[in-house]
Amino acid sequence: MMEITEGSHAVAEAVRLCRPQVVSAYPITPQTHIVEALADFVANGMLDAEYITVENELSALSACVGASAAGSRAYSATTSQGLMLMAEVVFNASGMRLPIVMSIANRAMGAPLSIWNDMQDSISLRDAGWLHFYAEDNQEATDLHFLAYKVAEDPAVQLPAFVCFDGFILSHTYEPVDMLTQADVDKYLPKFNPSEKLDASDPMSFGMYATPEYYLEFRYEMDQALKRAKGVIAKAGKEFGSLFGRDYSALIETYRLEDAETAIVAMGSVCGTVKDAIDEMRAEGMKVGLLRIRVFRPFPAEEIVKGLSHVKRIAVLDKNVSLGSRGGATAIEVRDAMYGSTIPVKGYILGLGGRDIRKKDIKEIVTLCERGIGDQFYGLRRELI
Repeated sequence: MMEITEGSHAVAEAVRLCRPQVVSAYPITPQTHIVEALADFVANGMLDAEYITVENELSALSACVGASAAGSRAYSATTSQGLMLMAEVVFNASGMRLPIVMSIANRAMGAPLSIWNDMQDSISLRDAGWLHFYAEDNQEATDLHFLAYKVAEDPAVQLPAFVCFDGFILSHTYEPVDMLTQADVDKYLPKFNPSEKLDASDPMSFGMYATPEYYLEFRYEMDQALKRAKGVIAKAGKEFGSLFGRDYSALIETYRLEDAETAIVAMGSVCGTVKDAIDEMRAEGMKVGLLRIRVFRPFPAEEIVKGLSHVKRIAVLDKNVSLGSRGGATAIEVRDAMYGSTIPVKGYILGLGGRDIRKKDIKEIVTLCERGIGDQFYGLRRELI
C-alpha cells in the first residue's frame, strides 16, 4: 500500500513487520523518531516485543547481543557519537556471529559537533564485520530492513547488519513509500530459528577467550561469511523482487553507464542529485553515467570492475574522509578494485557535516575529473583556511 510518510516512520514500520522480539535503543538525533515509533507500537500492542530502555548506546547494543544469543530476533538504531559509544559491542556482535539488524541514520562525527549528515560514522566501522547496506531513498531504506534480516540470519552468513540512510535528508523527509503488509513480510522473512543459542538445558558459551592458536581462524571465518553473503544477497534480493516487484539482487546499480566516458561512483541519497545532473549533462552532449554502491560490505569489487571496464575516467564521491590517506574510503576501495587498470580514479570529499551538494557541484567535479584533477576536498571555503 502506497503512503506518504516520513523516512524514520517508514523504517519503524518495516522493523515492526519484521517481528523483532527485542528492541533496545537509546534516542539520538536524527535517529530518535524510529525508536519513538517502535516504543509506541509496543505500548499499543501493535508489536509483541520487549522494548528495553537503557542508559546509553553501549547498553542498547549489549542488550541486543544478549537477546540474540538467547535466540531472539533483535533490533537497534543509532547514529554518529552513539555508534562510537557502541563500538566495543559492535565488534562483539559480529565476532559472536549474532544477526542483529541496526538502522544507522548517518550523521557527522564530532568534534566539532555536527548533527547534520555525512557517512563518517558507519564508514569508520567498515572493518567491524557487519554487512553494510546504503539506501538512496526512503523506499529503499524501508525495503533493505527486510533484506538485511533475511541475509544476516542465513546460516551461510550469521553476521549483523547496518542499514544506513542519510540523516535528515531521508530520515526526516516525507516521500511515497510502498509499504508491505504483515502477510507479505511473513511470506518472505521466516521466523528466527538459530541453530545455536543459550539454553540452560544444553549449556554453551558465546564470545569466549581465544588464544593466538585460534584467533586468526575466527577472523578468517568472518571474512569468508561476508564473501558468501554476496550470493545470499543475490538470492534474497531476487526473491524480494519476484514477490514485490523491487529487485535488490545486485550490490550495485547503474544509471546511463552503458556508453559513458566518465563514471561517477557514489552511494546514498546524493545519487538522486547525481542522476539529475547526469540527465542535464547528457542533454549537453557529455557522456556521463553513475555506478551506485548499494552494499559496501561485502565490497562489490568484481561488480565495480565489470561495470567500469569501458569508461575513460572515474570520479568517486565520498561523504567521509580517511584522514591522512588519499581521500575517502570509497575512493580508496574503488582504486584498489581497479588496480592494474589504466583507468584513472579520482576521489572527491564533499558534503561533510551536511554541506549541500548541488547539481552544479556534480558538473564541476566531472569537469575536474576530465582535466585529471582530483583526490581533494571539494568546495573548501578558502577564506577559512
